[in-house]
Amino acid sequence: MGCYPIFCCERWAQLRSDLEGLKDLVCVSMVTDPFGDWDGEVLRECFPDLAIPFKAHFVADLTRNPREFVSGHHLRNVERAFRSVRVSRCEDAAQYSEEWVLLYRHLIERHSIRGISAFSDDSLRRQLGVPGIEMFRGSVEGEAAGMALWAVQGEIAYYHLGAYSEAGYRERASFALFWTALEYFAQKGVRWVSLGAGAGLQAAVSGLTRFKQGWSTAVRMTYLCGRILDSKAYGELTARKGAAPDGYFPSYRRNEFG
Repeated sequence: MGCYPIFCCERWAQLRSDLEGLKDLVCVSMVTDPFGDWDGEVLRECFPDLAIPFKAHFVADLTRNPREFVSGHHLRNVERAFRSVRVSRCEDAAQYSEEWVLLYRHLIERHSIRGISAFSDDSLRRQLGVPGIEMFRGSVEGEAAGMALWAVQGEIAYYHLGAYSEAGYRERASFALFWTALEYFAQKGVRWVSLGAGAGLQAAVSGLTRFKQGWSTAVRMTYLCGRILDSKAYGELTARKGAAPDGYFPSYRRNEFG
């Protein structure tokens, strides 16, 4: 799997040959990088079985001053958060792995997260060692109140994961963390930040959508793509699961995640 939840590729024009060379797999599915060098023709060639608009991701152009585009609501919360939240960039993210695991456990319990997003403790720790990972830590009265992970590749910083304690929610630590991250990346010459999309497929009015939108300057569409590599096995699995042909991909996993 690539960096959750999108697929990054340096040479999209060569992806087709890579996919055609895959062995012992039933199918491949992925969500495109909103900053990827792909177009409709590339996607159709690589993914003849599925290539449909998926989610609009919020992005921000860091050549602009954040005070010019961050929403007034967010700016007020940034000011409020910094009254009690102290933010630092973690030079050695692994040093804070246990705090990170505890905060993410709290996130899972608070929002009843299930499935792929309910990362194991081992997965959470190992993610801190991925090249390009940047971690920011917010504390309230010396205790960890929130952490945010970003993945930097070239001139783009992708927001990855964040988790907060009850004190972090109360003191609005997320606003202090995001503001610090934007300032840091701008100083380091990062051109764009990708904030991701809202939760679910109908996230237009969700709190998460409003939060991300408030930091953004534009949106970029991502596509959900799929390619069947073994048609016989795909058909057998679909029939065995009794899956209805409703467009879900892969169809044989419809009842697991639908």
